[in-house]
Amino acid sequence: MGMNIQSSSGTGGGRAGYRKSYRPMAEINVTPFIDVMLVLLIVFMVTAPLLSAGIPVDLPKTEAASVSETDEKPLEVAVNKKGDIYIGETRVTATELLAKLAAITGDDKERRVFIKADQGLSYGKVMEILGSINKAGYKKVALITEPTPSQN
Repeated sequence: MGMNIQSSSGTGGGRAGYRKSYRPMAEINVTPFIDVMLVLLIVFMVTAPLLSAGIPVDLPKTEAASVSETDEKPLEVAVNKKGDIYIGETRVTATELLAKLAAITGDDKERRVFIKADQGLSYGKVMEILGSINKAGYKKVALITEPTPSQN
């Protein structure tokens, strides 16, 4: 960050006998600041998708409308092709599922719960998990699917 020095006499010539007085002119150079902010923006744009990793599940495709996410981040219960149950990225057994949900939500039965189940999984297994969560008193339970590609 340099400093410009400006002559107060206004004459550009350097004649002998005249004494020039210089005064410092302080200006903020924002170019390095902008460069750093752009680099940080790019870093966050690249790393943000990597932070939302989860359990790999092959979701079924439907034409259902998207669920609005107006409340806080919903809990995700994922069931993979082998039938393993996960809350977020933590593996739980079917017997631990309701106790862990109650501990995470603080018994807030209005908390939204999303179920991601692999499409190769049997319908009975998905309904068993959905039914147990619903029986525990959670009122906002939804199944996650992938939208079908629009046909023009």
